[in-house]
Amino acid sequence: MVREWDPRTASSAEIASLLATLNAVLAADLPQDPPWRETSLREYLAEVMPGERRISWIAQAESGDPGEPGAVLGQVHVLLLGDIGVIEVLVHPSARRTGLGRDLVLRAARRVYQEGFQSIGVEVVGDTPAVAFYESLGFTREYVETRSVLDLTAVDWAELAEMATGISAGYQVEFFPGGPPDDLLGAYARAKAEVRDVDDGELRPSSYDPERLRDSLDTLHRRGMKPYIVLARHEQSGEVAGLTEVVVPAQHPTRADQYDTIVAQDHRGYGIDRAIKARMLLELRSAEPELIEVQTWNAQANEAMLKVNAELGYRSDRDWCEYSVDVAELVHRLDPPH
Repeated sequence: MVREWDPRTASSAEIASLLATLNAVLAADLPQDPPWRETSLREYLAEVMPGERRISWIAQAESGDPGEPGAVLGQVHVLLLGDIGVIEVLVHPSARRTGLGRDLVLRAARRVYQEGFQSIGVEVVGDTPAVAFYESLGFTREYVETRSVLDLTAVDWAELAEMATGISAGYQVEFFPGGPPDDLLGAYARAKAEVRDVDDGELRPSSYDPERLRDSLDTLHRRGMKPYIVLARHEQSGEVAGLTEVVVPAQHPTRADQYDTIVAQDHRGYGIDRAIKARMLLELRSAEPELIEVQTWNAQANEAMLKVNAELGYRSDRDWCEYSVDVAELVHRLDPPH
C-alpha cells in the first residue's frame, strides 16, 4: 500500500519503521556510513525553508492485524523549490526489483507535474544500484562531485594546530557555534554571494542574502542539525575574507557534514582556506565529543580545495551525482497513455 504521508502527524511506529528501512539501505549501499538515529528524525523530515514545500509518500507492507500498520518498505519525498522538484527515494533491499521504486517515482512525478514544475532533480550516489535505476528512467547526469571523508581518530592534532595558525598577518579567525552573529550576517552573505559561480547548478543551494541566511540557519536548528562556523575577518576592512561551515546532525552525530568553504577573491593566497578548516576541526574536537568523521563534497575542478582537504587528511570516497529529467517526459514514460 502506497499513500501520501506527513511526518508531522505520523505515528512513532511509522517513524521507527522508516528509520529501519533507511538503515537497511545504508547497510546495503553505503556500508561504511554510520547508521542514523531516531533523534529529531521527524523534524528532519518535516522542516523546510520558507517558501519551500516537501510532499511525502510511504509504501507499507500488508499487516495481518487491521489495527496495526505494516512495516515501511519504501518512501519518496519531493522538495519543491525554485523551478525544480528534488526527489529522494528509499526502497528496502528486500523490496527492490518489484516495481516499487518506479511506483514511488511516478507518484512524485505526477504531483510535480500537477504543480506546474518543469523538471525533477535527484542526488544519486555513485557505485550504488540507484545509478542504473535512474538512468533507466531517463534521468541525465548533470553534475558530479566527489565525497571525501576525514577520520578524526587518525588526525595528527599537533600538525593540525600548526595549520590553524598558518595564515598571513592582518586576519582574525573566529569560531561561532550555532551560526554567525546578527551583526555579521550581511558581510557573511556577501562573501558567499561573491563566489556562487560554479555552484549555481547544485541541488543544495547556498544562501546569498542575510534574510535567507538567517532562515537557513533557523531551519537547520529546527531539523536537529547544529551549525558551526569559522570565519576569517580582514582586520583593516572588517570584511569576511573567508568562511567554513560544518553541520553536526542529531540523526548521525558521529559524522558531520562540511558545507561551504569560501575565500573571497581579493583574499586568496594567504593561507586562509587551510587555516579556517583546521581551526574548525580543532574546535569540533571539544565541542562534539561523539564526532568521529567529517564528510565533504567537492567538484573535481576545485583543485585548490581538493589539495587543502588532502593536506588535512581527507580521503576520496565515491562520486555524488546530480541527475535531472523533464517531468512531462518522465510521467509519459512511467505512465504511458493507453
